[in-house]
Amino acid sequence: MSANDPGTKSVPLQITEDEAAVYDRQIRLWGLEAQQRMRNATILVVNLKGVATEAVKNIVLAGIGKLVVADGDRVAQEDLGAGFFFRDDDVGKNKAEAAKSRVESLNPLVTVEALPAAVKLEGHTLDSLVKDVDMVCVTDLDRESVIRVNDACRRAGKPFYAGGTFGLLGYIFCDLLTHDYIAPDRSAPKDAAKNIKNTTTYCPLKTALEHRWRGLTRRQTKELNPAAVFSVLAVWEYQSTHDTLPDDPGVAHELESIANSLIAKAEVNRQTIPRIPPDLIQIAATTAAHELSPVCAVVGGVLAQDILKALAARESPIVNFFVFDGQTGGGTVTRMNVS
Repeated sequence: MSANDPGTKSVPLQITEDEAAVYDRQIRLWGLEAQQRMRNATILVVNLKGVATEAVKNIVLAGIGKLVVADGDRVAQEDLGAGFFFRDDDVGKNKAEAAKSRVESLNPLVTVEALPAAVKLEGHTLDSLVKDVDMVCVTDLDRESVIRVNDACRRAGKPFYAGGTFGLLGYIFCDLLTHDYIAPDRSAPKDAAKNIKNTTTYCPLKTALEHRWRGLTRRQTKELNPAAVFSVLAVWEYQSTHDTLPDDPGVAHELESIANSLIAKAEVNRQTIPRIPPDLIQIAATTAAHELSPVCAVVGGVLAQDILKALAARESPIVNFFVFDGQTGGGTVTRMNVS
């Protein structure tokens, strides 16, 4: 199933005149067919933290058909910073239910469904959760959970996104199966067709994490900012080992050791990065467990933009691992086991 398939709906809904007026600018940008795909898309978002909040805002404003928000947690005081759908009097309430009316108010044309029960991300429960939606987006999950949901999406033939932040670091991974899209042909002569159809075949996260960086020049390696990439992967590994995120400068040495081990295993050009920068690891060790609103805004914005790009099938989405480095304010995309 292609990522830009209409999904499970047997009779696609047509955009009304009123909707065309609301989405006029987007229709002129993407085209009516692309907006129609968005209108017929049902997207499942799991975990309503800072990155998801920003992404939800943007995809709802853009005019998807239906949003399903699954989150069994309750609003905590610390959620009020990056979670702008929540208010002081929401503390203690279920996140999905607390946010529902405010999400709906962004765009009454979008149907919003809240799943307030704790979601079991495994087995038949997980398979049932993903089978009736067109795309799945999980945020701020541990690595093993991301892999399980990704695998379930593969079984169901559903495109998949994962995103999150670790303090000053942020990431997005996408697996769009076999994705067709239209992009400008910049190499064609002036009188030739301006747009061409392209296809990218993605891989699941467990395959992406086996990626080897061999064969890249020193310059090519440096452009991918491997220090930020492997800091993210090291935090994931630490979380897998300890069942918690690092939140103490005293764990920097262990985190540094993990990162350097991953760099060696991935065969990264050692002239470019002989070892992980201690200052970046120190920042990860002290901030990874905390949400920083500016980082969530950037990562969530990029995530939403890419989801819409994938639905519209216009231009290439992320292929396939994006990392944002809050120290520099820059983001890079690494093709992990995607040719």
